[in-house]
Amino acid sequence: MAINSNHILEELDGVRCIVVEKNLTPERVAFLKPLLEYNTLKVIVVASPPPKVAAPATPVAEGEAAPALVAPAPETYTMGVTNMLFNTVNAVYGRLLRTPDGHVVTPAYWHQQEAVSHDEIPYYER
Repeated sequence: MAINSNHILEELDGVRCIVVEKNLTPERVAFLKPLLEYNTLKVIVVASPPPKVAAPATPVAEGEAAPALVAPAPETYTMGVTNMLFNTVNAVYGRLLRTPDGHVVTPAYWHQQEAVSHDEIPYYER
C-alpha cells in the first residue's frame, strides 16, 4: 500500500504498474504517452472503469417504466508505467524527464500550461 497518493501500484492489463495519472482524456494520453516513452519508460494505458451508479431510491412497481439513468461518463483512461521506482512528482520536480527537443520537462509543461518547456526559469521563480 502506498504511503501517499504519489506512488500508487495497480495491475493494468495483467502487468503491475505505477499509476502516472487516472481519468485521462484521450488528448492527455496523446500528450503523455510519447513523452514518457521518449524517456525510456514502458507505458500501459487502459480504459478507466465507468463510475458506479447508485440504485434508484424508490423501487419501481411492475408495469412502470424504469427511471432514465444518468448520461454516460466520458471515455477516460488510466496510465501506468512498469518501472516500480517511478514517481511523477520526483521525476518532474527533480528534472529527470526530457522533451524530444532536449529541454527539461517543467511542471507547467507537464500540466500542458505551456506548449514549449522553458527550463531556463526555475519553477520556484515563476
